[in-house]
Amino acid sequence: MSVRLLTLTGSLRPGSYNQQLAEAATELAPEDILTESYENLADIPYYNEAIDEQDLIPENAHALRAAATRSDAIMFFTPEYNGTMPATLKNAIDWLSRPFGASALSGKPAAVVSATFGEHGGIWAQEEVRKALGVAGAVVSDEVGLAVGRSMIRFAQCPPVEDAEIRDALLTLMLSTLKSSASLEGAH
Repeated sequence: MSVRLLTLTGSLRPGSYNQQLAEAATELAPEDILTESYENLADIPYYNEAIDEQDLIPENAHALRAAATRSDAIMFFTPEYNGTMPATLKNAIDWLSRPFGASALSGKPAAVVSATFGEHGGIWAQEEVRKALGVAGAVVSDEVGLAVGRSMIRFAQCPPVEDAEIRDALLTLMLSTLKSSASLEGAH
């Protein structure tokens, strides 16, 4: 039986370090894990309750919710901008957190990964993403996730899909998050 994993990347820059990590996760996923990457975060308008009505929901926001709903777990890949997550990722979480009581994040296992130029690898951004996800009802991994510091240097020396330490950490986090999904389903 296969499971579905959705990846969301907060960086909009093609080939960003976080995009490379998301692509590595997709490449490393075992055959029974179907991965999907939602790549249109830039095209989703800022969350506005006035347009969050059945006939007014923007197509890209609807598509994001549908992708999250059909997934068994979600991995969020975030850069760190000014000590926090980028607006695109926060906006995605806002759209996914609605409608209240029936959101696509409610009870959904989630993990957070980050890569930054700085040596701490985006820990502050991870904390903000984890906090927002928890408030939105996601089941966020107790583990910090994966934080890759000095990514510009590290990825220039070895792409993440070829870096044994990153490969192991991504695969462990992915399997742990999906295991949480199976545990939650078994509890219902």
